[in-house]
Amino acid sequence: MTFWLFVAFLATLILLLGLSYRPLGDYMAATFTTRKDLRVERWFYRIIGVDSRVEQSWPVYLRSVLAFSILGVLLVYVLQRAQAILPYSLGLPAVPEGLSFNTAISFVTNTNWQSYSPEVTLGYTVQIAGLAVQNFLSAAVGIAVAITLVRGFAAHRSGTIGNFWVDATRATLRILLPLSVVFAIILIIGGAIQNFNGFTSVTTLTGGSATIPGGPVASQEAIKLLGNNGGGFFNVNSAHPFENPTPWTNLIEIYLMLLIPFSLPRTFGKMVGDNRQGYAILGAMSTIFIVSLVALTLFELQGGGTATQAAGAALEGKEQRFGILGSTFFGTTSTLTSTGAVNSMHDSFTPLGGMMTMLNMMTGEVAPGGIGAGLYGILIIAIISVFLAGLMVGRTPEYLGKKIGSREIKLASLYILMTPTLVLLGTGLSFAIPAIKDNIEKVSIWNPGQHGFSEVLYAFTSAANNNGSAFAGLTANTPWLNAALGTTMFLGRFLPIVFVLALAGSLAVQDKVPATSGTLPTHRPLFVAFVVGVVVIVAALTYFPVLALGPLAEGLH
Repeated sequence: MTFWLFVAFLATLILLLGLSYRPLGDYMAATFTTRKDLRVERWFYRIIGVDSRVEQSWPVYLRSVLAFSILGVLLVYVLQRAQAILPYSLGLPAVPEGLSFNTAISFVTNTNWQSYSPEVTLGYTVQIAGLAVQNFLSAAVGIAVAITLVRGFAAHRSGTIGNFWVDATRATLRILLPLSVVFAIILIIGGAIQNFNGFTSVTTLTGGSATIPGGPVASQEAIKLLGNNGGGFFNVNSAHPFENPTPWTNLIEIYLMLLIPFSLPRTFGKMVGDNRQGYAILGAMSTIFIVSLVALTLFELQGGGTATQAAGAALEGKEQRFGILGSTFFGTTSTLTSTGAVNSMHDSFTPLGGMMTMLNMMTGEVAPGGIGAGLYGILIIAIISVFLAGLMVGRTPEYLGKKIGSREIKLASLYILMTPTLVLLGTGLSFAIPAIKDNIEKVSIWNPGQHGFSEVLYAFTSAANNNGSAFAGLTANTPWLNAALGTTMFLGRFLPIVFVLALAGSLAVQDKVPATSGTLPTHRPLFVAFVVGVVVIVAALTYFPVLALGPLAEGLH
């Protein structure tokens, strides 16, 4: 991809997102504020025994999220263990216990980390009934939780924050499913496959033989990207020509990853009654995204090391049909949205380029972040920002008419601290316990030294942030990594949700306080800059020491 083609690519993407922002954002706001249920929704509520008119307090909402998600883990686990007796198993055996545990948690938590080669491990029934279903449901959970926090800001002395079953149902049936159908058709037109052909043996041009896997790829690809899931039908993910055939499908896939996360700020502004607030959040997200994209692209264009410079470009691990610019655009989008899909191998990026993909996750994936998770993540940052601003001027901080007191800032702080704790604890234990360290160095790490450390750090960063991408040189299908990464994914998903829902409940019970001359305007460029600064400073202070041991040390070597 040439520079001018890249500019046209970026301009087209901005145009598509700009055209989508208002209609989709307004539609999602209407979806979660209307009192009317669709006929199919009423039918579903009767089956599960839910009264859609009854709202829940935040503890009840949380219990619903956890019960629903734990049931999802159990079902996906059982499907994998029973694969050998299921139809359309393609003759594949049952998935081992440790890998089944890791994969079940991975897809239910919207992480989609894969410690296996999907096309030779999972049959069509597990792919469709297990993984694809969770691609919809885990994304719906993220949207639902984000909407509760928005309701917390919009509510006046309310003890409830919505109904989880209604929110998840509407997110699935009214938003995710229709869009997925449309874009699955578009991807089929672009060359993505959609069949049940199993494995086909063919004769190559040289007279040899090859086995080509088929499958219902386009339908899973659409929700994989739209729902910021990221798990690939094939081992090389969106680098595979059956998943992402051409440069223009690459554009569509990037657009899908950004579509809902970049439209949710409009939903936020609409629901709180001030569209300027949505534009401010969008401005902060966009600023971080552009800076990250430029930095990663420059690192890859400059290359790193004698061999790369001699070759003329850092092309190892990149598809020729996308080139460096198409790969860095996809990689930036993937790691900033918690999608985790890849069209190039991040393990083959230059050391500082690989660091950028890691740093994108370490910022909390708020630019624009995962589906739902990006919005509630940056709103947490906004709360911390107004709190810090209040300390500077000696006033009680307020955000959207709600006072940010000790309870609110404690919950926001716990949210910010949880993910780094999981990342650093998991990475530290992997190298601090002698038996585990020896096993990782002998079995898992293909590239010893600083790069090997980066591979493990990337894995725990990806798991804790529910991203799912990897430095592919790491063999993660081992007892320790399956258990440790599975636990990290589960805690990294649901502990932050606990704090978000508790914060939503705390905000909802408050009354609105009128704005005064001393109230910090939160819709102006100064506040946008403040939010961006908080994101950068928190990530830098938290992760700089560990980055200095891995990608920074390797890049400066």
